[in-house]
Amino acid sequence: MKILKKWYLFLMALCMAGVAASAHASSMEAPDALVKRISKEVMDAAKANKEIKQGNQKQIYALVENTIFPHVNFQRMTSLAAGRYWRQATPEQKEQLTREFRDLLVYTYANAVSKIDNQRLEFKPLRMSPNATDVVVYSRIIQPRGGEPIELSYRMEKTDNGWKIYDVNVLGAWLIETYKGTFASEISRSGIDGLINALAQKNKQLASAKPAAAKK
Repeated sequence: MKILKKWYLFLMALCMAGVAASAHASSMEAPDALVKRISKEVMDAAKANKEIKQGNQKQIYALVENTIFPHVNFQRMTSLAAGRYWRQATPEQKEQLTREFRDLLVYTYANAVSKIDNQRLEFKPLRMSPNATDVVVYSRIIQPRGGEPIELSYRMEKTDNGWKIYDVNVLGAWLIETYKGTFASEISRSGIDGLINALAQKNKQLASAKPAAAKK
């Protein structure tokens, strides 16, 4: 799926440190510093842990859960992807849909993290007002051996618990908008429960697939 490929690039980008990251700051560290920091933490862990490079799903999932996902607002991400249908969903359906969407990213990430090679991530200077609560962090993946750079943008919001990622733009396309069409099509065919079931089935397929080990 093209959507999963774009999420692959996004999640891979979060693994790669293109510049030196700042030291741990308060919960309100700048949004670009946050992305740089978690990128470095994941990259360092992947390099130090041979089992992660070999595709050990359990350890990759733990790395994702502990390092990246605390900084992603999955509920907002899911609500934006569901669009007007989010208001029609029951609290239980909202919880299930958010969980399945979140799991989809976990399983997709498991395949991405073990394939990191020599790419690096560069960030553009962040310009934001002191009172900004919603910003876009611009970056790009620099490919080894002169490959074409991949443009990436992260849409982030300021919350009481720090800045959170809630959307990403890969190669000019915001993924929330892409998922919105897919979600709407599935809901129109089989309702919100049908979308939840479709995501659950996809997650089962991804969970049963073993990530390929990184090249030596």
